[in-house]
Amino acid sequence: MSRMRTIAAIVAASALAAPAGASAAGFIEVGHVDPAPSPSCPARPCLAVSRTTGYQVGPNPNLMVVPKKGRLVAWTISLGKPGPRQIAFFDSRLGGESSAQITVLGKRTKQGTRKVKGQGDAQTLTPFFGTTPTFALARSIPVHKGWVVALSVPTWAPSLAVGLNRTTSWRASRAQGKCNDTATQTAQTGATGVGNYFCLYRTARLAYSATLLPDPTPSTPPAKKK
Repeated sequence: MSRMRTIAAIVAASALAAPAGASAAGFIEVGHVDPAPSPSCPARPCLAVSRTTGYQVGPNPNLMVVPKKGRLVAWTISLGKPGPRQIAFFDSRLGGESSAQITVLGKRTKQGTRKVKGQGDAQTLTPFFGTTPTFALARSIPVHKGWVVALSVPTWAPSLAVGLNRTTSWRASRAQGKCNDTATQTAQTGATGVGNYFCLYRTARLAYSATLLPDPTPSTPPAKKK
């Protein structure tokens, strides 16, 4: 089954629990780009996202911003295919087996922080290396326009495309002055919490997206005849 047919099937199933009138045909892929980015692994160096929560900010600053009120029902991630030695290296240094989960963040405050508004369950990624899996959410996540869809990686994930132009960049939930510390745990992995997103990484892209099922638009009642 193709990726788009898989997503459509997930949205159709999720529509059963969505507000009345929701349509599977009207889903929106937040963060999807063509052509899809290619993660670096198994190239050398094999670079991975590690122990942080991040979201894409360039070249399109609105790429991961929710455009409409609705519910996230699934998420997709492109994974490289690291070799056995590369997997063993990351597993031993970054907290264990590769895993990730989708996280929804509220609007940025004046202090530069973002609060977690919702989160999906963590998924083990190792069986899917070299593919682009789509994970249906056990419980859809209600979202509002202007919120941001991020990727939380409590261990590591080979889903980082590198060597792109300088307008391509992403932010991570690391403290100011700690951007080179990629081993300390900074991932937001709870349903609540506030994170500082001071660290900006250029020439790289996080290869993920999320499926939004917008709330139905209220129908306009017919005008009354006088």
